[in-house]
Amino acid sequence: MNRDLERIRSILLECEASSEERFEPSSARFSDFDRYQIKLMAQAGLLMFPTVKVRPDAGHLERGLARWLEQPFSITWAGHDYLDAVRDQGVWDKTKSAVAETGGSASLEIVKALALGFLKKKISQHTGIEL
Repeated sequence: MNRDLERIRSILLECEASSEERFEPSSARFSDFDRYQIKLMAQAGLLMFPTVKVRPDAGHLERGLARWLEQPFSITWAGHDYLDAVRDQGVWDKTKSAVAETGGSASLEIVKALALGFLKKKISQHTGIEL
């Protein structure tokens, strides 16, 4: 499966808009594809899962990872920061366009940096304060 930054943004927006503090990846709300994106977001530090202890042998590790993806998760500080950078639809559209024009893929850090650049420019134009 591929990482889908559009879906990652959507999942973060959906979770943030919810009245729930923690979210169940195994719920009907999330597809297998979404659960893969959730796993990637956790690896990037955007989401937090409770610690699931597993023994190091292969069978226990596989069951441990499966259990891990069944645990409720929450958005981390870094996840909220990323979402704040990409929340504005105009900023997001410009960010996606810039990535597409330069090869079509970029790391999460590059996407966030681009979005922050467009966001800073927008704020500077609105306030006259150079950021």
